[in-house]
Amino acid sequence: MFRRKSSIEIKSPDQLAIMRAAGLVVARALAAMEAEAAPGSTTRDLDEIARDCLADNGATSSFLGYQMHGAVRYPAVICASVNEEIVHGIPGDRVLRDGDIVSIDFGAIVDGWHGDAAVTVLIGNVAPEVAELSRVTRESMWAGLGAARVGAHLSDIGHAVETVIRASGPYGIVEEYGGHGIGSSMHMDPHILNYGPPGLGPVLRPGMALAIEPMATLGSPEVGVLDDEWTVVTADGTWASHWEHTVAITEDGPWVLTALDDVRL
Repeated sequence: MFRRKSSIEIKSPDQLAIMRAAGLVVARALAAMEAEAAPGSTTRDLDEIARDCLADNGATSSFLGYQMHGAVRYPAVICASVNEEIVHGIPGDRVLRDGDIVSIDFGAIVDGWHGDAAVTVLIGNVAPEVAELSRVTRESMWAGLGAARVGAHLSDIGHAVETVIRASGPYGIVEEYGGHGIGSSMHMDPHILNYGPPGLGPVLRPGMALAIEPMATLGSPEVGVLDDEWTVVTADGTWASHWEHTVAITEDGPWVLTALDDVRL
């Protein structure tokens, strides 16, 4: 997602601790939005919950005012992407209906350090194949997180993601968008593919932090962008799922900074 800086940033333990604080803001906000997301609520309702969570925690938004590739500045604090929308959906008056799914992506800044995560929320009674798409995408994210270990190569993450998705069905893996480094900026090097062979790219070192975010579809992996210059949709109109966590690379294993619990893999 979005534009990145040109080097891989190494954080100190104290800086990772601040990123964990930002990650907890993200986790609490996503939990509050997931609890509110139901038939009849709007995507703007979810954005208002996120704004309140930022204010209550003395944090600021990673997303509000963001600009990418000359697009208009992003006008909200969450991305809310419904059904065939993959990422970067702008919240507004759209009413969530029984059977919908919505990807909620949210980022927070605490003392200059970022956290970023996303969940796919099932609204009411969702078709089994759609629920399975979300489950598989989430499982692939956790496989990618588990591969984020000291001494591994960057492409081991994408390989782990792809392996889960390919073994689970004929899903499309979105190629134009992927994960990213994160820290003193929201989107930094390295770019993280959600596919590819293992053993390539930079060796992972303690102090790196990465946002791992697979996006999968029920059909083609091809995408388009709506006239709002932000919302990414599937080219064939099939539905998509998106999951994301921020993880720190540590000597003791991957530390998931945006989980509610203290998750170390």
